[in-house]
Amino acid sequence: MSNEAVIIDVVRTPSGRGKPNGALSGVHPADLLAGVLAELVRRNDLDPALVDDVIGGCVTQSGEQGYNVTRTALLSAGFPESVPGTTIDRQCGSSQQAATFAAQGVIAGSYDIVIACGVESMSRVPLGSSLRPGQDPSGRLLLERYPNGLVGQGVSAELITRRWGLSRAELDEYAARSHRLAADATGRGDFDRALVPVRLPDGSSVTGDETVRPGTTAAGLAALPPAFRTDALAARFPDLDWLTTAGNSSPLTDGASAVLIMSAARAAQLGCTPRARFDSFAITGSDPLLMLTGVIPATRRILARSGLDLDDLDAYEVNEAFACVPLVWARELGADPARLNPDGGAIALGHALGSSGTRLLGTLLGTLERTGGRFGLQTMCEGGGMANATIIERL
Repeated sequence: MSNEAVIIDVVRTPSGRGKPNGALSGVHPADLLAGVLAELVRRNDLDPALVDDVIGGCVTQSGEQGYNVTRTALLSAGFPESVPGTTIDRQCGSSQQAATFAAQGVIAGSYDIVIACGVESMSRVPLGSSLRPGQDPSGRLLLERYPNGLVGQGVSAELITRRWGLSRAELDEYAARSHRLAADATGRGDFDRALVPVRLPDGSSVTGDETVRPGTTAAGLAALPPAFRTDALAARFPDLDWLTTAGNSSPLTDGASAVLIMSAARAAQLGCTPRARFDSFAITGSDPLLMLTGVIPATRRILARSGLDLDDLDAYEVNEAFACVPLVWARELGADPARLNPDGGAIALGHALGSSGTRLLGTLLGTLERTGGRFGLQTMCEGGGMANATIIERL
């Protein structure tokens, strides 16, 4: 159909550690995003004036990521002033939601050409820095509904680990797998097509992912201490085992990514070859205390909506916010472990919050192209108890 939404290309920066001395910490987040936007139109020989909209994801929209960072980034990339941009926050799924909105706009006939993207510089704009000391995002009415208060994602990971009876060894073995697969994929050049080098202020360039540690083993990870246990939390949750560590969690990350989406008709007019089409979408809310489990009902919903079974999917990207998330997802859905994050996931490749959705989309597309697969699923848990799911079909 003429309004079918197709993917022309996906690009991303390397993943930098989200620390003051991380590889990308010297680059302003608007410049990080500008780099992938400029490369996306350059390599596809696209006049940026033809872009109807740029929809970007970003979680901590304050400081250098405030004031609609998507708009400042597209202007920094040299796009004409006539091209609009907006920034959205669906927590960790922000740029996956951006891609969903972009594709839905094409399907509805509102867009012909749109870019979905995302950015997060966790070294320069730390997670939670949008709140001043003493501020609480939970107002009186929310606390009336949840008298014991909500929890951070680290505690949610511990609650999930306890409920599903996961062991520390399972978490660490999965994390080591992520690094091993990501290192293998890097060695094969699986990410080369998507990677856009980032030029630093000193004139040097970052060309590869800083977050992948090829020598990671489960035995080495076993020595790490719990990352989220405090005396106050231990008193509040006395039954938790505190098995979540920095090693079996995704690292703080800097990065940006972008996807070029068109209607099939417009792509044909411009002579652009689509790499995939959007098949279906789903979004769901979930328990805000077990906020990381939303990927389970989101997957069930999108399978019902698409008419596909899990066996019809050749690959699934389930964001590795914590090792417990893909482990519990696979257990509940009965998924094939070999199709789950086969090029590694966020534990190794990083989780630059606002960028992760479009980064995962590119990884999924690359896997389908490498293996000759047809359908792929992407799903991500999100802060506050939500999850997005997307199914694409390789063309």
